[in-house]
Amino acid sequence: MTEKALEKAEITKSDEIVYIDVETLKDFIKDVFIKLEVPEDHAEIIADVLITSDLRGIDSHGIQRCKMYYDRIREGIYNPKTEIEIINDNMSTAVIDGKCGMGHVIAYKAMLLAIEKARKYGLGAVAVRNSSHFGIAGYYSLMAIEEGMIGFVTTNTRPAVPPTFGIEPILGTNPLTYGAPTDEEYPFLLDCATSIIQRGKVEVYNRLQKPLPRGVIIFNNGNSKTDPGVVLNKLVNRSAALLPLGGKDEDTSGHKGYGYATFAEILSSALQDGLYLKDTAGIIENGQKRLKVGHFFLVINIQNFIPIDRFKEITGNIMRELRGSKKAPGKEKIYTAGEKEYYTELERRKNGIPINKSLQGDIKIMQQELGLNKYRFPF
Repeated sequence: MTEKALEKAEITKSDEIVYIDVETLKDFIKDVFIKLEVPEDHAEIIADVLITSDLRGIDSHGIQRCKMYYDRIREGIYNPKTEIEIINDNMSTAVIDGKCGMGHVIAYKAMLLAIEKARKYGLGAVAVRNSSHFGIAGYYSLMAIEEGMIGFVTTNTRPAVPPTFGIEPILGTNPLTYGAPTDEEYPFLLDCATSIIQRGKVEVYNRLQKPLPRGVIIFNNGNSKTDPGVVLNKLVNRSAALLPLGGKDEDTSGHKGYGYATFAEILSSALQDGLYLKDTAGIIENGQKRLKVGHFFLVINIQNFIPIDRFKEITGNIMRELRGSKKAPGKEKIYTAGEKEYYTELERRKNGIPINKSLQGDIKIMQQELGLNKYRFPF
């Protein structure tokens, strides 16, 4: 069972889950940010990124993340009013300074710029520095897909992953995200971290009080545990790390995940003269803590290579041939990237977003402290 499928199965088992319809939850998220003095149009972008994550079954980065942003804005770590600056603008490339604003807004505008450049020049690449957590990287690849283009997105994140043969968390979970349109109902979209599991998934397991899979964490003594609460505490004091794709050793190809994470770190810092590795854990500027990360966006205009319909047909054929290949004994179906998320979205638009007991508590706190009394949640 895949990580996402396992997470969904765990959520389904809980008898403390309530389901909130999509529009209500999105409106609540938007109102939270408006109350925090985020401009309304920016709050709409943030809410759309978060609800898209929940709709696609990526529960670690949807409404669950709202309280984290809430706390960081109130603590002054993020600027609620995002004012980006384009500091280097060439024909097909640009560098943006996000000035510690809201990462979702910065990333949205950076991807729009990359799409605009790709439409004009065939390729568009935008590097971003001094941004913040931007939600799911796949949201921005989807923006390119909706324009009939290929989207590639990466970002660095707070230190959580050690190099191969190491135990110190120094790299982020640094996703590499690729998306392309097809002639099917859904695109090809691969949106995943370069670690086996990322911090948000550990938080999901902790909320559900479920043990972590074995072999995804390493402690500073070289051992591993499956208690997500213990792991979260150890991650805070840097005495535990999330293992890269492939695990802790070269014989299981851990060096591959380590290498991918390093490349994502380079793209997210070196092109834009941004922060990297340990500095993404937080720096102090004028007495204020800041959590700064960088992003990189690349858009490829398919029409500059081949007619879009032919590209979609070939890509769709690849997906169908993969799914139609011989299955392993006992397995009912082969999936392609983006397929499960598409069907999860259909189901959740119909039945609502699952909210676990712990997350209900976070929602209550934000609702009460911000006076959002017009919402009547069933908890």
